[in-house]
Amino acid sequence: MDFLSFLGENLEIFWTYTGVANVTVGHIIMIFVGLIFIYLAIVKEFEPMLLIPIGFGILVGNIPFKDAGLQLGIYEEGSVLNILYQGVVQGWYPPIIFLGIGAMTDFSALISNPKLMLIGAAAQFGIFGAYILAFIIGFAPDQAGAIGIIGGADGPTAIFLSSKLAPNLMGAIAISAYSYMALIPVIQPPIMRLLTTKKERLIRMKPPRVVSHTEKILFPIFGLLLTCFLVPSGLPLLGMLFFGNLLKESGVTRRLAETARGPLIDTVTILLGITVGASTQATQFLTLDSVKIFVLGALSFVIATTAGILFVKFFNFFLKKDNKINPLIGNAGVSAVPDSARISQIVGLGYDSTNYLLMHAMGPNVAGVIGSAVAAGVLLGFLG
Repeated sequence: MDFLSFLGENLEIFWTYTGVANVTVGHIIMIFVGLIFIYLAIVKEFEPMLLIPIGFGILVGNIPFKDAGLQLGIYEEGSVLNILYQGVVQGWYPPIIFLGIGAMTDFSALISNPKLMLIGAAAQFGIFGAYILAFIIGFAPDQAGAIGIIGGADGPTAIFLSSKLAPNLMGAIAISAYSYMALIPVIQPPIMRLLTTKKERLIRMKPPRVVSHTEKILFPIFGLLLTCFLVPSGLPLLGMLFFGNLLKESGVTRRLAETARGPLIDTVTILLGITVGASTQATQFLTLDSVKIFVLGALSFVIATTAGILFVKFFNFFLKKDNKINPLIGNAGVSAVPDSARISQIVGLGYDSTNYLLMHAMGPNVAGVIGSAVAAGVLLGFLG
């Protein structure tokens, strides 16, 4: 065999391994989706800490290659991406993220006004509403439960529950959850304006009382006992959430709290984001079920936001005039901390530039974190 023939054969073999030779329309579509995520993160600044890792992960996961046992893809056992993805599949990453969330969350607004917990609970109707809809359109009960949790606006919880109930749908559920979390500034304000009157938007709430250091320490302890005795299946998430908060509030474990809310949560967020993104390989992701999940995810966010706002309007019938709640904080009952609370503030300031709702909105917002984890525990207990 002469050199030119040898070279030609090797070049032909090399060509079969290139992405150009293996690309499909599905790969192009998913690469375009990844670029949209990166655009939204950088240009619009929608959840950049999440959308950049996920968006780049989508690009990584949709580089076409020939399946020849090279252990490149995230679904090939033994590949680097597959090993990192085990933190998602086995549910390791979400509890660690909840540890960091607990270490960075101030529950003072909720402790000072416990009735705000009810708003966080009302917003969980989005979860159960989406569950019912998913079941009606043909998903199995466990799959419907995993899809429903998107309505909690809590990406780690969605990943944790779907890894237990519907691993085959986890990529679509995770991408849907994080997509709609990032789009909260687009989704929620029109609903808030539609469901409230100008008079309601101008309601001024009493300043929250000062919460003592002792109360802050006791809250995560009693919070753990009350929630996990009721819903033990929520222990991995709730246990780590309250543990992280105790590290923060105890005052004697600052280094641990700083590690949990800093380097640890950042590292896990990077690994979770890029592996969830990479799990959206076109051959696995572009299915009719994925489309249905995205539609249900949008509906669940609408239901959750609507339920929170309408609950406040209903609750105000039973409150004295000087103790009423501004319905604009009803949207904050979803678990997207602190973005949904920030939206309450922005919309409220649009009608009264001196009415600051952020601290009030943080009450139902952190209650939503607890509520979504409890709801996940309930679904896991019934369907797992």
